[in-house]
Amino acid sequence: MRRQPRRYDEGGTATTEMVIVMPLLLTLVLLLAQAALYIHATHIAQTTASHALAATRVQNGSTAAGRSEADRVLDQLGRGPLRGTRVLVDRGTDRAEVRVRGTASNILPFLHLPVRARAVGPIENFKPGVSQP
Repeated sequence: MRRQPRRYDEGGTATTEMVIVMPLLLTLVLLLAQAALYIHATHIAQTTASHALAATRVQNGSTAAGRSEADRVLDQLGRGPLRGTRVLVDRGTDRAEVRVRGTASNILPFLHLPVRARAVGPIENFKPGVSQP
């Protein structure tokens, strides 16, 4: 008497695999999208800081001119990816500094990534009769 090999019912194994794999795949896609959004928000903050510094450090520049330029750049680039933006402009006697802080928009719940950018440069002073090397 020969025994027949047992056959296992494989019905539903593909469904079980998909239940495990698909949430992992979708989470990976959302993480990539969140990373792209964070990088974009960082670029917006850095561009804002650079433009505000350029307006602040010129010979007749001021902190008000820097804040105004920062608002103009943020409006032009769009405030969507960078939320809760704070711009701090400081102009001393020999250097100017601009700090931009905010939060990147979130795709994943409960993930709030802070964005910070800083730009520092010397104040431009024109001194007649002094040649530069």
